[in-house]
Amino acid sequence: MKGSLQFIGNATTLIRYNGFTLLTDPNFLHRGQRAYLGYGLYARRRTDPAVEIEDLPPLDAVVLSHLHGDHWDRVTRKALNRSTPVITTTMAARRLRRRGFHRSVGLETWHQHELRHPEGTVKITALPAKHAPGPAEALLPPVIGTMLEFCDREGRVELRVHVSGDTLLDRRLDAIPRRFPDIDLAIVHLGGTKLLGTLLVTMDGEQGASWVDLIDPHAVVPVHFNDYTVFSSPLDDFRHHIEQTGRADRVVYLEPGETRELAPHRLVRR
Repeated sequence: MKGSLQFIGNATTLIRYNGFTLLTDPNFLHRGQRAYLGYGLYARRRTDPAVEIEDLPPLDAVVLSHLHGDHWDRVTRKALNRSTPVITTTMAARRLRRRGFHRSVGLETWHQHELRHPEGTVKITALPAKHAPGPAEALLPPVIGTMLEFCDREGRVELRVHVSGDTLLDRRLDAIPRRFPDIDLAIVHLGGTKLLGTLLVTMDGEQGASWVDLIDPHAVVPVHFNDYTVFSSPLDDFRHHIEQTGRADRVVYLEPGETRELAPHRLVRR
């Protein structure tokens, strides 16, 4: 098997392809524990991670959409090897370097970082994302989506994986499919997260279905739903709306802990 995707829980996935192993948005808190979101706000976890952080394989890098407690938690901060590169926003990278993660790399939107080994490269491009509506965006940590392009020894792209990050549907996302019109797999963050019970800061099921329609990937895996008390839109909302778009056959629903084979243009179904 050349590549695989494992869903660990919340927005945490393990992506392996062509010899690279990447971890996204590490969250290893357990059921009942609090994730801190700033300004005295927190969310309580409803689930356990399917894998413990100490059971992970060696990592080439962590891809971190933003610095919130349900994406980078105190378990990760204490247990992750501090020599692991963390590819993230510029603000998050500065903070992580101060905390001892000296190989953290901050990317502005559309900027790129490349990891290399003898079998090929993976190019990580920061993509636009919008974590809150209007002026409220300035109150939340900056966030990026990412494009992961796995290339062979000659630099040819074999596989493109897009991770949405915590975002709302927004015009600035329109440029993504123009720059990357052929996306093999999209990992979409859902949940309809509401802060203070009213402020929507991640896509609900309806927005998520529209996002899939916009990005137009060959395969889709939904994540970031049901795990925390601040999530207002269950996965069934997304199921309902994606069926209305005619793209339901592209969606692969993974249970926590489940692994599927990754191949160009598809996530292998069982």
